[in-house]
Amino acid sequence: MDKIVGVHGIGKYHYYRDAGNSVSGAAAAVRDKWDRYLHKGLTGGGPYAKERYIAEVAYYAHLLGENKDDSPRAVQSMDTGAQEVFVAWAKQLDSVGEGLTGALHRVTGWLLDRLQGNAAEFARFFCPEVAAYMTAGGKVRAEARTAVAEVIRRNRPKVVIAHSLGSVVTYETLWAHPDLEVDLLITLGSPLGMRNVIFERLLPAPVNGWGARPRQVRRWINIADKDDIAAIPPGLRACFTGVDQEALVNLDWLDFHTVEKYLGCGALNDHLRPYLR
Repeated sequence: MDKIVGVHGIGKYHYYRDAGNSVSGAAAAVRDKWDRYLHKGLTGGGPYAKERYIAEVAYYAHLLGENKDDSPRAVQSMDTGAQEVFVAWAKQLDSVGEGLTGALHRVTGWLLDRLQGNAAEFARFFCPEVAAYMTAGGKVRAEARTAVAEVIRRNRPKVVIAHSLGSVVTYETLWAHPDLEVDLLITLGSPLGMRNVIFERLLPAPVNGWGARPRQVRRWINIADKDDIAAIPPGLRACFTGVDQEALVNLDWLDFHTVEKYLGCGALNDHLRPYLR
């Protein structure tokens, strides 16, 4: 069986805390979850006997910091960088014409009322972590890319599966380290194309409005829930060259972004089976 490496998304700091501030312990715990989720997708829910599909998950959440406030309304008390990400992201969900303060107040209420708090809960992780990572020239950004590069270099996987913010870290990592050859890159619920939040700030920067598949990646498959509020736009072919195939899936109108739903939905099966024999 060819090796598969995963790169996790937002909201994974608690694995680090639960593992006694151990990166390896956190990575192992996330990998165990991914194995179970992927097993469900591949078998339709067959008996699970601790099959190992994922060689390793690249863990970087400890570098982004911990959000200790569990209240969905905590989006109103984010630091300035996270607030700016929140408003730029929210403008893509709903027309917002006010300044920063008014937008924070109105859009937070809109998220809570219209989406029963789920989007606000999502924003509590997404906005601070995106802001922490995307800081231009920031130490966190470089360290996260290094962490992902080390896992890929150590395992030399044929397949890399990157979820959520992990797709951004992976994209930049592969461009920054041209020695890392990958046969298949699968992005899940990716915000890579999100305007005014991520796309324009990518490294390397888009050229004439286009990003591109890292040169040493042979194939790129993108999968997104049609209603995933992190994957705006859900399709990446309109802003990236080299995306070989895209699939829009319908996971769950409330649970629209979790890696559990993506790995378990079966959309990866045909792409992964050649590597699992």
